[in-house]
Amino acid sequence: MANLQLGRTQFGDPSNSGKVLTEAEALQLLEDWVPNERLRLHMRQVGALLKTWALERESLAEADAHKWGLAGVLHDADWEKYPEEHCRRIIEELERREIDPTVIRTIACHGPRHFGVEPESAMEKMIYVFDELSGFIHAAALIRPTRYEGMDVKSVLKKLKTPSFAAQVNREEINDAIGRTNLSLEEVIEFILKYQIPA
Repeated sequence: MANLQLGRTQFGDPSNSGKVLTEAEALQLLEDWVPNERLRLHMRQVGALLKTWALERESLAEADAHKWGLAGVLHDADWEKYPEEHCRRIIEELERREIDPTVIRTIACHGPRHFGVEPESAMEKMIYVFDELSGFIHAAALIRPTRYEGMDVKSVLKKLKTPSFAAQVNREEINDAIGRTNLSLEEVIEFILKYQIPA
């Protein structure tokens, strides 16, 4: 596997604070960079969860919540086309576009073991929390006849304890991400089940 360590912890230019892509611009970037529809859905799911968390749990203004959502929508933008440069390529693109450095650094924090950037802010910690767990819950929903309807925390926890199910999802990373917050795994699962966009 390629070395994805970014080798730095500072991103963007502080003078670009407040500069963001619109939702339409972000979705266009996804269309251009991410051919895989399932991956685009995952990114939109993480973006929606982050934005909703910012509004509901952090009580942030719409403009600040948009930054959270933007980081989620773009976090895997380079994964499919540039797997050997994952995270590096989208960071450089956003720096070139002079995007707010908090958005860029949050993207760099979605896998500290892979990219070498430790989550510090609430936004950085929550992208790490939602990334793997959101994907896992979606995988669990897809094998149910009723999908998300009637799905509960207990059933998700049971699936998490089944190593053969969605084996590519790193349970250690899920636990590490939760451990960096004051949240319980059950609380986060409940939030995802309530707010995850199904498709």
